[in-house]
Amino acid sequence: MRTAFIETLLELARLDERITLVVGDLGFGVVTTFMQELPKQFVNAGVAEQNMTGLAAGMALSGKIVFTYSIANFPVLRCLEQIRNDICYHDANVKIVSIGSGMAYGSLGITHHATEDLAIMRALPNMTLVAPNDPVEASLATRAVVAHDGPCYLRLGRGGEQTVHTSNIDFQLGKSIQVRDGSDLTLIVTGGLLQHAIGAADILSESGISARVLSMHTVSPLDNEAVLAAASETSAIFTIEEHSVVGGLGGAVAELLLEAGGPRIKFKRIGLNGTFSSIVGDQDYLRAQYGLDAVGILANIQSTLALSVSKKHAGES
Repeated sequence: MRTAFIETLLELARLDERITLVVGDLGFGVVTTFMQELPKQFVNAGVAEQNMTGLAAGMALSGKIVFTYSIANFPVLRCLEQIRNDICYHDANVKIVSIGSGMAYGSLGITHHATEDLAIMRALPNMTLVAPNDPVEASLATRAVVAHDGPCYLRLGRGGEQTVHTSNIDFQLGKSIQVRDGSDLTLIVTGGLLQHAIGAADILSESGISARVLSMHTVSPLDNEAVLAAASETSAIFTIEEHSVVGGLGGAVAELLLEAGGPRIKFKRIGLNGTFSSIVGDQDYLRAQYGLDAVGILANIQSTLALSVSKKHAGES
């Protein structure tokens, strides 16, 4: 995803000198081409994320479209006050890019795990939250946040993510993408887990269970229409995110469903159950341990709905 992001950003920045990339002294190898080709649109703020954020806000208020870029929690939690007061309060045109969403930096531990960021950023006024599910969405999301006038949070994977979309898609901020139609239950997924949701839907299909799959790349504003349609047209909704179940996608969907007062359906949030990860391993291993691969998603669906499904691909994810 980060390669798709930087290639798209460079393409757009060549055409618009307002676009500026500010990094926290990292990403070299990924951002080097941008730095060398457009030095007047690139700033290395050093290992000083609070300064980086304040600098970005000032540049944005002077007419720039500014991207801050760092690993996982560093451009978010280290400088949350500056994001709140400098960017959001002034509705500044800053795009905060977090690389290594969820547990992408697996073995480096919780200091590098971004598993509360959606909840924190979702609480901030004026902030648009985008967590694409594959490199295709990441490229389109980059174009969308450049076009959007105001603060955005772009949550990306570390690299090597599987491309899921094989044809043109209609990407709009605040509008989900229906990857698969279904009439029995709905899987709503964000932040790089789309291939695993599709894997679980494939296994369900073998047992005659029809699962709708929605790529909810924008967590805020949420696609209320798609969620409410799923609630009226299917009998259960499962949200899937590499994030705490507290306050992220699952929280947003739950709030909408309860306040809308629509039909009562079964609902389950699949994610980290409000805990830090104490397990050491790479991202794929940690996803499996926390039930975020296809097998784990399927197990959650089975236990919630008391289903019995085909075991043909039970070991695949």
